[in-house]
Amino acid sequence: QHKDAYQVILDGVKGGAKEKRLAAQFIPKFFKHFPELADSAINAQLDLCEDEDVSIRRQAIKELPQFATGDNLPRVADILTQLLQSDDSAEFNLVNNALLSIFKMDAKGTLGGLFSQILQGEDIVRERAIKFLSTKLKTLPEEVMTKEVEEFILTESKKVLEDVTGEEFVLFMKILSGLKSLQTVSGRQQLVELVAEQADLEQTFNPSDTDCVDRLLQCTRQAVPLFSKNVHSTKFVTYFCEHVLPNLSSLTTLVEGLDIQLEVLKLLAEMSSFCGDMEKLESNLKKLFDKLLEYMPLPPEEAENGENAGNEEPKLQFSYVECLLYSFHQLGRKLPDFLTAKLNAEKLKDFKIRLQYFARGLQVYIRQLRLALQGKTGEALKTEENKIKVVALKITNNINVLIKDLFHIPPSYKSTVTLSWKPVQKADASQKRASEDTTSSSPPKKPSAGPKRDARQIYNPPSGKYSSNLGSFSYDQRGGFRGGRGRGWGGRGNRSRGRIY
Repeated sequence: QHKDAYQVILDGVKGGAKEKRLAAQFIPKFFKHFPELADSAINAQLDLCEDEDVSIRRQAIKELPQFATGDNLPRVADILTQLLQSDDSAEFNLVNNALLSIFKMDAKGTLGGLFSQILQGEDIVRERAIKFLSTKLKTLPEEVMTKEVEEFILTESKKVLEDVTGEEFVLFMKILSGLKSLQTVSGRQQLVELVAEQADLEQTFNPSDTDCVDRLLQCTRQAVPLFSKNVHSTKFVTYFCEHVLPNLSSLTTLVEGLDIQLEVLKLLAEMSSFCGDMEKLESNLKKLFDKLLEYMPLPPEEAENGENAGNEEPKLQFSYVECLLYSFHQLGRKLPDFLTAKLNAEKLKDFKIRLQYFARGLQVYIRQLRLALQGKTGEALKTEENKIKVVALKITNNINVLIKDLFHIPPSYKSTVTLSWKPVQKADASQKRASEDTTSSSPPKKPSAGPKRDARQIYNPPSGKYSSNLGSFSYDQRGGFRGGRGRGWGGRGNRSRGRIY
């Protein structure tokens, strides 16, 4: 009966500032009483959301959730998602709050609006909608984030992952790995398969294509935290052994200051602990062994007078050797007779000579490092120089333990070490997924010197100049993709991130 009066309020959006302010309040207030005017009312409120006067815009946005009833909710969610592109911080916060409030009314409907804009909206809207999901979903209570809602997020995310940039991929992995239903073993397995698909492990590896290299590294970094004794890294370890290791020296990257070879070897080492049954184990172990030999030099030949015939001693690459030796030690457990039965006597003798020479250099270096760090605690260990020495001591001690194992007759694979860049985890019963290499079964007691233990407590993953670069990556790290947004991983889906509107 008051339809005409409501129409007058709707027409107020064409009036002056006062009329618009009143309309912004009264259109939503009486909206539910006039279902036949629903479309006109929403359109009128939208006009106010785009008004030149910022105070009118804010008022109109604040009231938008009142229109989110029944079939109108996905549309309101879609509108609010588009409004995320606002550069006014107060307005942007209002949009966030409005989205969160309709989330609590109908999570799936709200997600429908968000995902439709992620898939078809403009770049700025897509970017902010993804960011909204990655920061806000984890704040929502369990009664909102039901199993059904989480399944919907996974289904829609898979559609988006068909065409993403590296940065977007990292954000989606953050969103998905935060979902409760994907915290299970089968959930993590699903995520690993998603990453493997994204990494395109079926393709031929091109070491000179920076996009191809960066994609593989970025994907592997996302996969590593998901691996455990129940969720295996076999597919990734196989790919690294077969395609990446043989091309290690020709890898290229545009990431400044990154030792790309060391980064690859670190990832391989971390994954090797969780490798399951491998089809071509012997041939992949051989590739790993051959690569290890490249970094384990033979002793320089001595001249007749007993002096070194060469001008200088071979350079020992401790960081590389730690990774390769650790990976070989982990995979060697699966084929313990590799060194004795699969290598000929000459090859084994050559390897032992290399190990012995490396171990000699190692002992000298460990002594020097211990002496340099002796008696230093607290602040003294935090200087850049001492941080590097602490890491160097961890690396050399690790190599020492592994070499001792391989010197056993027959070679042993029993010792366990914590990789030098990994923080030492305290043994905790609640840590179901503590990785194999964090619990020490029988490491030799000798190498664990006082300074090393003190240093471990205060020292996090390294960064410094030791052995080319001890840089360590956080799994959150974005970048490593040319230009971030605006280009993809070489155009998945035939459209290198140009989307269809």
